[in-house]
Amino acid sequence: MRTLFFLLFSASCFAQTSPKIHLNQEGFYINAPKIAILTNIDNTGLFYVMGNNGDTVFRGQISAPEKSKNSSLICRTLNFSELNQPGNYRVFVPGTGSSYPFTISDHAYLKTATATLKGYYFLRASMPIEAQYGGQWSRPAGHPDDKIEIHPSAATDKRPAGTIVSSPGGWYDAGDYNKYIVNSGITMGTLLSAYEDFPAHFDKLKTQIPESGNQLPDIIDELLYNLRWMLTMQDPNDGGVYHKCTNAEFDGMVMPGVTKLPRYMVQKSTAATLDFVAVTAQAARVLRKFDKILPGLSDSCRNAAINAWQWAIRNPGLLYHQAELNKKFEPKINTGAYGDGNLKDEWFWAASELFVTTRDKTYELWIIDKLEGTVRLVSWNSVGLAGAYSMIRNEKNLPPNFINNLATIKTRVKEFADSLLSRQQATAFRTVMGGSAKDFEWGSNGVAANQGIALMNAYFITKEKKYLEAALSNADYILGRNATGYCFITGAGSRSPMHPHHRPSVADGIADPVPGLVAGGPNPGRQDGCKYEFTEPETSYTDDDCSYASNEIAINWNAPVVYLLNGLEFLLSQK
Repeated sequence: MRTLFFLLFSASCFAQTSPKIHLNQEGFYINAPKIAILTNIDNTGLFYVMGNNGDTVFRGQISAPEKSKNSSLICRTLNFSELNQPGNYRVFVPGTGSSYPFTISDHAYLKTATATLKGYYFLRASMPIEAQYGGQWSRPAGHPDDKIEIHPSAATDKRPAGTIVSSPGGWYDAGDYNKYIVNSGITMGTLLSAYEDFPAHFDKLKTQIPESGNQLPDIIDELLYNLRWMLTMQDPNDGGVYHKCTNAEFDGMVMPGVTKLPRYMVQKSTAATLDFVAVTAQAARVLRKFDKILPGLSDSCRNAAINAWQWAIRNPGLLYHQAELNKKFEPKINTGAYGDGNLKDEWFWAASELFVTTRDKTYELWIIDKLEGTVRLVSWNSVGLAGAYSMIRNEKNLPPNFINNLATIKTRVKEFADSLLSRQQATAFRTVMGGSAKDFEWGSNGVAANQGIALMNAYFITKEKKYLEAALSNADYILGRNATGYCFITGAGSRSPMHPHHRPSVADGIADPVPGLVAGGPNPGRQDGCKYEFTEPETSYTDDDCSYASNEIAINWNAPVVYLLNGLEFLLSQK
């Protein structure tokens, strides 16, 4: 029955969408929390949730005002968690308007979760994106990478400078067209972990890629495309791993394959090699399940990991310092550096994955030695937690004498998650993200998603629902409950980035950007020098392809969002 209240307002008023109502634009699970945030509106009355037919299905009290600690926004909470009827809805605030539409369903994230994994298909190098699979974003193949030069920085007796090697495939790293082992490392580790944690979900998930319908899950097919490239980056003569496969300079804003500049294998590094160790050791473990379909690949990955580990032992401190290399070698390389001066966490991650896969006590000693200081939020240069997660999820396969060490690791992961959880109620947007202004950095949406993964791991340890709901708050953040009002995944929600710093999306002449890609997010550092309308920590985002500091895409930001959304879809659709 329509309420008297609704009859007092015209249909046009209900239809007017207000950007001042910030909420998850994709939707909510039936029995999960449901919150929207009203900004800079002086209203303490009632709000309403309405169906498509105009019926009022819920009414609630607008909360008292609260100033955000990360901007000058004044926020009020609209809580409609009690609404658990599936359907399509909008939130309506008298005098303000209505929210973007959203759903309540058992599979609220499925479409977008699938799209974020499909996003990797669009980033494939060395192959065409066919219309059958890529729709309007089809394109010719770019960068065959079958003739890569050994850069002078990487020269050895057996592979002198100028030697031609082949390194096709893999994913373009970000908005540019280069391929970097360090960033591929944590990306692959996160996606492999997603499969390890939610195999029943991913075994059924179809993303409409060329390999769909074969005997492998689509996520494994996608991982194989980058894994096989990574294997080409290992020098077969000594086991070391080249830091990157790259142009000397970034390509312009053109489609892949337009430029024909030389590509180089650049210096081997300890960081790249240890990340490679971790990925190939984890892949060896995951791919055992598919030995009949992929004969020998698991063993090859295991051997590659051990050989790379032995190289790292012989070369424990070979760091990548691009500026220093450019003083010594030509051509100068000015693409992404991914330099890292502290490798303690890389040693820990690599040893953890090898230990879980091989149960060799040699690696256990490295884990114990490097444990201190490795429990920090995951990023490309902070990978220790990835090793902790792998040991926790594979607890049953670890030697019995490791139980005390594993208990310590679990405690530290839980304590880390507790430190995140404790900040949620202090944020005006009621998300874990934003508990500290430092959360808003380059790739802040990766921060939000990786916080969510940490909270989910605490849930796995404790089975306490509070951690899962806290992780859900960060999914809400990425999907629109944030100070910018954007759903940060291209092609998702009602208001998502249209102009990401991503060369194909800029150069293809298509209005809509390539879908399923996660924008970097608010970054008050604004290192790109572009014009930002808002500059406070949680609002310093601009939907402009100029903005590589806030609006670039990157494989290592997509990966934790793939994990978070698909993991929550699996866990919450079962409730």
